[in-house]
Amino acid sequence: MPFWCMSAPNPPAPLSFFQRFLTIVEKVGNVLPNPSTLFALLAGVVVLLSWWLSSLGVQAVHPATGQPVQIVNLLTIEGLHRMLTSVVPNFVAFPPLGTVLVCLVGIAVAERSGLVTAALRMIVLAAPRRLLAPIVIFGGIMSHSGGDVGYVLMIPLGAAMFHAVGRHPLAGLAATFAGVSGGFSANLLLGTIDPLLAGITQAAAVVVKPGIVVHATANYYFLVAATFLLIGVGTWVTERIVEPRLGAYTGSAPREELKPLSTDEKRGLWWALAAVLGVTAVILWGTLTPGGFLLDPKNPTVLGSYLMRGMIFFIFLYGLAAGLAYGLGARTVRNDNDVVRGMDASVATMASYIVMSFFAAQFLAYFNWTNLGTILAVKGAEGIKALNLQNSPVLLMVALVLLTAVINLVIGSASAKWTLMAPIFVPMFMLLGYSPELVQGTYRVGDSCTNIVTPLMNYFPLILTFANRYVKETGIGTMIATMLPYSLAFLVSWTLMLMLWIALGVPMGPGAGLFLAR
Repeated sequence: MPFWCMSAPNPPAPLSFFQRFLTIVEKVGNVLPNPSTLFALLAGVVVLLSWWLSSLGVQAVHPATGQPVQIVNLLTIEGLHRMLTSVVPNFVAFPPLGTVLVCLVGIAVAERSGLVTAALRMIVLAAPRRLLAPIVIFGGIMSHSGGDVGYVLMIPLGAAMFHAVGRHPLAGLAATFAGVSGGFSANLLLGTIDPLLAGITQAAAVVVKPGIVVHATANYYFLVAATFLLIGVGTWVTERIVEPRLGAYTGSAPREELKPLSTDEKRGLWWALAAVLGVTAVILWGTLTPGGFLLDPKNPTVLGSYLMRGMIFFIFLYGLAAGLAYGLGARTVRNDNDVVRGMDASVATMASYIVMSFFAAQFLAYFNWTNLGTILAVKGAEGIKALNLQNSPVLLMVALVLLTAVINLVIGSASAKWTLMAPIFVPMFMLLGYSPELVQGTYRVGDSCTNIVTPLMNYFPLILTFANRYVKETGIGTMIATMLPYSLAFLVSWTLMLMLWIALGVPMGPGAGLFLAR
């Protein structure tokens, strides 16, 4: 074709204001030092802050106990001794470390035997490409019923599924992370967090109404509705904002070839299924039969069982049993050396995460010791109360959502935040005629949405480790810029859903209305 007949290439579409903002966030964030170095520096900053704020006499009154909470100065002889003697305990007790490594050892057998690869190809070949985003978001949300295993199991699986079909693996990682962590207060099933929060809410509610009972199902209807909301919103964010911004994947991570399963692989999958069903049968026998060996005689329910308390072990057991069964059926595992070598190789890939965890553990321990988070939460709650929004309860609830979302950036534990905030907000709303179940549900909206954009979240270092498998230069700025659209979209849509829920008068859960019974 003559050159004068050829059309000029279309110029790239100009970036929107929001995309330019995300680019700035990413660049600023990636200027920060290596995450391990950053956590070490933050630990030093906390020590200096504790000295400065304690010298100013900063304190607050704990709403639950009525006792003063003061800044603990770590820049003292006693503080130095505490830091010196707690280096190892801080690291060993870092919550995600044991969870990640124990799960990984079991999952390593499933991965190295070829089970994960074969199952991944089977799922991807069966699922339409456009449904992958809602599938991984839904899987992430549902993983809460098993505690924190979604961080270890679902997030790398979501990245691998996207990569297998030629979509950017970080988009799959982000979508799954949004489901696992951003959708923490959405589910079709109850989890261990539900009775925990209900107990805190009830303790705060009896001050106004003695004898009131708040059940674990207090927010069940609201959680179910939120599940479908977040799947839709998360899918839209993934396909309209995150994936276009990431562009085509140009990294060097090997992509799984989507070829049909061989006879050996099919046999291995059947053997793995038999192993999974066998383990499941034993678990059901131990939890559903009267006096089952996994039940706690003091609390003979599934949520109070040793199944839920020992979920990490059972994830390890599932991975080990299914991986071993697949390896024997598909003839990819010959002896115990193959199994142990697989475990060794998987743990070796987590070296950078272990180093990062050491420094993150020290920083989080120092932060908790100083009471900085507690005082921030109490002062923030007092500030909201001082706004005098009692005549506009809906605005007061929106303020509670926003306050919780901000505090969540520095205090990751849902129960710890609620322990501080419930004694203030539950009685306040009850005196206005609103139920404690509604207040708890309002809190849970803000508690979820900002999990995915704070480096102080316990599992954030692990997410960076997974991301670096595909894009080695992924830094804190890249992850925050990638997850920020989900955080904002979840916060806005979930808050609007809450306001509509109140306007329609829909109960928060079985027998949990929006208003106190007169």
